[in-house]
Amino acid sequence: MKNFLVVEDNADIANLVAMHLRDLDGHVDLANNGKQGLSLAQSKRYDLIVLDLMLPGLDGLEICKRLRGQAGAPSDMTPILMLTAKSAELDRIVGLEMGADDYLTKPFSILELMARVKAILRRVKNSEPGTVSSGEHIDAGDLQLDKGRRQATIKGQPVELTAREFDLLWHFARHPGQVFTRTRLLDTVWGYGHDGYEHTVNSHINRLRAKIEQQPSRPEYILTVWGVGYKFNDSLVGK
Repeated sequence: MKNFLVVEDNADIANLVAMHLRDLDGHVDLANNGKQGLSLAQSKRYDLIVLDLMLPGLDGLEICKRLRGQAGAPSDMTPILMLTAKSAELDRIVGLEMGADDYLTKPFSILELMARVKAILRRVKNSEPGTVSSGEHIDAGDLQLDKGRRQATIKGQPVELTAREFDLLWHFARHPGQVFTRTRLLDTVWGYGHDGYEHTVNSHINRLRAKIEQQPSRPEYILTVWGVGYKFNDSLVGK
């Protein structure tokens, strides 16, 4: 059975979402304000959090920021589907930059909601250890990547990466020296492309650099190609 958390202050929307999540053989916890939602999210591991942007107490952006900032906590890698108002374009961008996996604009159809939920759950399942051929690994300087185990290490020490961060790093390392635009990375790693969401890529790369680079301001692994995009340092692969 899957565990879902719905953080939504509109009772009608929350109950409707919960009813359909239960159809996925899921148990659903409900929270109608930000503080309660954050407390529940930190209390145990969920398969998915449906998080409204506008909440009393703490808003969805602050909750997302706190959850993604707690490496090793039960919620730090939990997929987040953010619900936003139609006019909240900037907030959607910021939400994705803070680590939300996807967003859905209100008003939304239940069919679209469930399609997004199932897509996220499929991505998570495909990223679980054992779902790909073990033995696929890359050595690059002090960095080692093991796709089968979904593990990254620096000098033998494990690096805590979210599923999206690992996918992004693996994609770079599999194509050393190849320059990727932000739009291309959105299409390939995130699975969608939207004008204005390229900063999502920037924020993920900044977080990756903070975790794997000795000096994030002078990166050795993920290099910036000014005016174009990013590439993985091919001189490190195999060393």
